[in-house]
Amino acid sequence: MIVITPLVFFHELGHYAAARAFNVRVEMFSVGFGREIIGWTDRFGTRWKIALIPIGGYVKMFGEMQNISSESSSAREISDDEAAVAFHTKSLAQRALIVVAGPIANLVLAVIILSGIFMTMGQPYTPTTIGSVIAGSAAERAGFFEGDKIVGINGKPVRRFEDVRDMVMINPGTTMVFLVNRKGQTVELIAIPDVVRLETEVGIQTYGRLGVSAGATGQEFKKHGAFGAILEGANQTYVLTGNIFTALGQIINGTRKTEELAGPIRIAKMSSDVWKLGIINVLMLAAILSINLGIVNLFPVPLLDGGHLFFYAIEALRGRPLGERAQEFSMRLGVFLLLALMLFVTFNDIRILFNQFVEFFARLI
Repeated sequence: MIVITPLVFFHELGHYAAARAFNVRVEMFSVGFGREIIGWTDRFGTRWKIALIPIGGYVKMFGEMQNISSESSSAREISDDEAAVAFHTKSLAQRALIVVAGPIANLVLAVIILSGIFMTMGQPYTPTTIGSVIAGSAAERAGFFEGDKIVGINGKPVRRFEDVRDMVMINPGTTMVFLVNRKGQTVELIAIPDVVRLETEVGIQTYGRLGVSAGATGQEFKKHGAFGAILEGANQTYVLTGNIFTALGQIINGTRKTEELAGPIRIAKMSSDVWKLGIINVLMLAAILSINLGIVNLFPVPLLDGGHLFFYAIEALRGRPLGERAQEFSMRLGVFLLLALMLFVTFNDIRILFNQFVEFFARLI
C-alpha cells in the first residue's frame, strides 16, 4: 500500500492534470477501489475520494466511455455546455495527450525520486578500473587484465563501475563490445557474460556476470547540485527504462524465463525486504516500480492506456473511430488478457513461495 498507491496516485494525477488543461470535466478521482470511506467535492465538480481498498485508483472523466462515431446516438444526447467539457468531443491529439499523460507522470516521478536521492544522499560512484579478474570467467576469456579501465560498452561511454555492472547483469549470454583503456592505449574486447541463475526469496533471477571486481579505490557517494541531479535522474530513468524493455524482449525470445515475472505477492515481499534496508532503498524500489507502471500501461492492450492509444492510431488511419461492437469486443478481450496475466503472475508467486516452504520444512527435518 505504501509503495504502490502513491505511484498509482501520481499516474492518475497525470491524467487529471492533462484533462483539466484541455477543459475536460473530471467527475471522480478515486484513491483505491470499492466503497467510499471519505471524500469531498471541489469547486470544479470533481469528487475526490479514498476508497475501501486503498491499492491503486482511477480517474473518471465526463464522456470518457462514449463513442463519437457518426452512428452513435449517445454522442448527440448532451447539451452544448456538456459537449464543451466532455472527453469524447476533444480532438484526437488532445485525447491522446490526456491518455499518455499518466505513463509520462510515472517517468517524471522516477526522475524526481532519483534526483532527490542524488541531491541529498549522493549517487554511488566507483571508478571503472578493474581490480581483479576471476579465473575462468567471461572476462578472462575475453582478455581483460587487472588495471584495465573500462570506458565504453556497446558504443556507449561509461563513467562508473555501477554502470558496467548494470549493463552486464541485464545482458546474460549476449555478445558485448568493451572499450578498455590499457596503459594509455584503447583496446577493444569482446565478451559474452556468463548466464547466472540465482534463486532468491522472491524467485529465480537471471543475470549476466563478467567476472571482474572494482579497484581498491572503493565506492563513494557524489552529491549533485539541483541541475546536475535532475540530469543524472533523467539519465538513470532512461537507463532503467531501457533495461526493462531489454528484459521484456529476453522473456519474449526465451532468454529469460517467465517465472521472473513477479505478481502482487512477490512485490509485497520485495517491498517488505527493502523496508528493512532503509528509506533510500525504498525510494529506489519506488522509482523502479514507477517506471514499470508507466511502461506496462503503454502496452497496446484494451483497458490500458496503450490500448486507448492503439484505438486512436486506428482512428487516425481510418478517419473515424472503430465501431461500438469492435470496441466492446476489444474491451472484453482486454479484460481477459489482464485477468490471465494476473492469474499467471500470482500463480508464479504462490508456486515459488510453496517451493520455499517445502525446502524450509525439509531443512528442519
